[in-house]
Amino acid sequence: MNSYKGLILSGLLVVGSLLAGCEKKEDPFVDRVVAPVLVVIQGAADGGGQTAEPVVSQTITAPVTMSVRVYELDKSGILDYKVGIDSIPVASLALKLTKRDGTTLADLKTDNNGLATLTKTWAELGIAAPAVGSSVLLTWAGEYKGQPFARLSRVQGVK
Repeated sequence: MNSYKGLILSGLLVVGSLLAGCEKKEDPFVDRVVAPVLVVIQGAADGGGQTAEPVVSQTITAPVTMSVRVYELDKSGILDYKVGIDSIPVASLALKLTKRDGTTLADLKTDNNGLATLTKTWAELGIAAPAVGSSVLLTWAGEYKGQPFARLSRVQGVK
């Protein structure tokens, strides 16, 4: 009789440990959502869309011109190699350009070609005496079809 009790107890422990092993755990990583648009930083060395933080070089003796182009990606033809993914410029999209510390630099709107451009002096960007290597960390943010997005970039001073 004791062997049956031991066998039953062992079986219950195995089943209990299996059930505990199947317990759903919370994902420790941040939830990510696919961006609703493609934001291309104009004038970046890599083309503006291939790195996490594109860098735009601007001379320290002239005002800084920052431009961004916004596209909606039509993926309806993704399985047809003759069609592929189509990039459609997003017109009249409101964008907010801020420094990483949260300071708002400008509220912009894209034109019919999906382009938004802003010109500021280095002083307006927070650098009173720009030198080679001076940089400002930027965030381009907006909302498209109810989904917010943000794109990081950096403007850096060159001679």
